[in-house]
Amino acid sequence: MASLWTTRNLTMADAPNPFQIPNITKFKIALCQLSVTSDKNQNLDRASRSIRFSVEQGAKLIVLPEMWNCPYSSDYFAKYAEDFDNRDASPTLSMLSEAACCHGITIIGGSLPEWDHGRLYNTCCIFGPDGKLKAKHRKIHLFDIDIPGEISFKESDTFTAGDQPTIVDTEVGRIGIGICHDIRFPELAALYRKRGVDIICYPGAFNMSTGELLWELVQRARKSLPLDDQKREDIYKVIDVHELNP
Repeated sequence: MASLWTTRNLTMADAPNPFQIPNITKFKIALCQLSVTSDKNQNLDRASRSIRFSVEQGAKLIVLPEMWNCPYSSDYFAKYAEDFDNRDASPTLSMLSEAACCHGITIIGGSLPEWDHGRLYNTCCIFGPDGKLKAKHRKIHLFDIDIPGEISFKESDTFTAGDQPTIVDTEVGRIGIGICHDIRFPELAALYRKRGVDIICYPGAFNMSTGELLWELVQRARKSLPLDDQKREDIYKVIDVHELNP
């Protein structure tokens, strides 16, 4: 099973020609929201049931949220982190792999705390319908905030920042990956558009102090559609997006 964890992220240099039409031009996307607890096994069970429910509704691409296998707190990240190179130490990745393979779907696995050579990363894993790990994205822009009287939090106190954009070719098209605060930086989306991504996914766990005012407007601004290309405009029109929360 060693090949399960073999990945190759497309870089900006070796990605194929942009604006290729995906193999599937009409499909459902499930955006799974999860109520996270301090019980890791319970979180995995809830995610598994949410994935199964989404598949029953016809979803071909399933997207999980940021940090869903543990509470979003620096008190939990290291405790719940997994070594992705060791399947025996990665129950979360094993569950996602089995779910993708069992249901024949693509899963954008939200994000998880990852241990790698003594460092912690906020990492998104992407699994294909064969259950193999196709790529992983480490959060590039860590979220540090201090609003007196409301919220103070520094991801950089715990996590190491990633340093690579991530593009992955899937059965539903080419996908560019970011995590939460990555959305604040348009250069990443511009790179993805240049390389012809069909979808940009930003699994997130925004707080109410900043997220409510930010999320919708910035997400729409990052849309990768080239408006002068009628074929790709048609593709976007038929994508059926569903938010499923059993």
